[in-house]
Amino acid sequence: MGDEAEVSPKDRFLTVYGRKPVLEALADDGLQVDKVILADTARGPAATEIQRAARDAGVPVQRASAHRVKVLAGNGKQDQGVLADVVAPRMRSLAAALDDRRPPARVLLLDGITTPANVGMILRTATAAGLEGVIVPRRGVAALDPMVVKASAGVAFRAPVLRCGSAREAAEMLTEAGYSLYALSASGKSTVFDVALPQRAAFVLGGETEGVGAAVAELVTEWVSIPMPGDVESLNVSAAAAVLSFELVRRSS
Repeated sequence: MGDEAEVSPKDRFLTVYGRKPVLEALADDGLQVDKVILADTARGPAATEIQRAARDAGVPVQRASAHRVKVLAGNGKQDQGVLADVVAPRMRSLAAALDDRRPPARVLLLDGITTPANVGMILRTATAAGLEGVIVPRRGVAALDPMVVKASAGVAFRAPVLRCGSAREAAEMLTEAGYSLYALSASGKSTVFDVALPQRAAFVLGGETEGVGAAVAELVTEWVSIPMPGDVESLNVSAAAAVLSFELVRRSS
C-alpha cells in the first residue's frame, strides 16, 4: 500500500498558519494543539502574545528558521512566521480505515478539487450528514490549510478525513477492499436517488474544471446523475456533494 505503511504527521494534524488562526486555535478549548512553531525572526508584541497564549494552553513552542516555517506551512508568503499543528482526532490514513474491523460503508473521494472553499464545504457537509470518511489525497487536491478550515466553519478539525497519496491510489485501494466506485455525470443512466448500492460504496467527486480524472474514471463502477429539470447544466461540486450526502442520510433513516 505504498507510503501508507508509515503514519505521516499529515495523517494526524491540520496545520494552521498566521497569527490570528494560531491564536484562535490556542483559545479554542475544544481543540488540542500539539505544538506551535515560531520563526526565529518573529519578535515584538505579536510573538509575545502567541507565546503567552501557548503557555496558558500548555502548548510547547518551538523556534525554527523563517524558511523552515514557510516550508512547513506550504503556503508561500502568508504564514507570518508562525504555525500550529492541531490534532485532528478523526483524521487517519485510508489504509488504517480499510484495515479497521468495521471499515466505513460510505465514503467520498475527492479527485482534483483544487478550490479550498469547495473542500471546506464538502468536509462540513459530509460531517453534518454523518458520513464515515472523506478521502482527501495529499496530491491533486487543495491542501488542508486555514482557507479550508475557514470554509468548513471550523468543522475540518473534526471531520472524518482519510489521507492517501493520490486519488488513483485511493481508487485502487477501495476496489481491492471490495468497494464499488460511483461518479457523478450528467449522462448517468441511474440517478443518485435510485441507484442500487452495495454494502460498500465510494463516491468520486471530480475537479471544478476537468471533473473526474482519467486515472480514476477507468476504475468507476457506475456513473450516476443528479436530475435537474431546470435549465442548468451542472452544480458546483460542493452543492453536488450536499445532494449526495443527504440522499445517503435519507436512505439510512
